Amino acid sequence: RGVVVAERLPSEAARRLEPHVRLAKVDTEAEPQLGARFGIRSIPTLVAFRDGQEVARVSGAMALNPFLQWAAGVYA
Repeated sequence: RGVVVAERLPSEAARRLEPHVRLAKVDTEAEPQLGARFGIRSIPTLVAFRDGQEVARVSGAMALNPFLQWAAGVYA
């Protein structure tokens, strides 16, 4: 089971990936310490974790299908 931390994330992606991948949205303006902790410098940033360790990261907007393909590759 993995976790993806993202600034913007379509709810459709969450519906398609749960329960195998849990998605979380972080408001880095409201939670700057959390953004700093994860090294988020640009928005949106997607960070994938497995067993508490970062396994992938991508910055920039992504449409639903490319995002799903990215997540499938990360958690294959």
